[in-house]
Amino acid sequence: MRTQQIIAYESGVADVADPMAGSYYLESLTNELIERAAALIGDVDAMGGSIAAIESGWMQARIADSAYAAQQAIERGEQVVVGVNRFAEAQTGAPILLQQIDERPEREQVERLRALRASRDSDSVTRTLAAVRDAAVGTRNLMPPFVDAADAGATLGEICNVLRDVFGTYRAKEVVA
Repeated sequence: MRTQQIIAYESGVADVADPMAGSYYLESLTNELIERAAALIGDVDAMGGSIAAIESGWMQARIADSAYAAQQAIERGEQVVVGVNRFAEAQTGAPILLQQIDERPEREQVERLRALRASRDSDSVTRTLAAVRDAAVGTRNLMPPFVDAADAGATLGEICNVLRDVFGTYRAKEVVA
């Protein structure tokens, strides 16, 4: 009996007498979804598009409001979350084991980076990173300078830093150069 109850709550089939009802119920849900989505898309379009909606904080506010309303419904028991507010297993009293992060891989990666920088030809790296900068400033294909820089031993971070210097970093409402 417990499995049927869980399936009923998760699927929502018990919310109506005849869930398929000649597919009328499914069609009405689909139509409702389309109408609500169209209204949201209309709101975003009226603001000037997605970027404007994000930059104004409207989109984040809608997400936060929706999350808050959903959490309230869960806490009031109006929204069933199987395993959280219904059909949850009894607490055993056993402590929750926290994930322990091994710091060894980080130390090993830092050491590999130090070794790479010590063993590479610094002049060649500088020269190839300058070629990446020249290509980024101009209209040339960036891929050949990327490959040359990587072959010379430049790191992905060093290549990205050159691109950030040229193109800047996007931040909502502004571009920081």
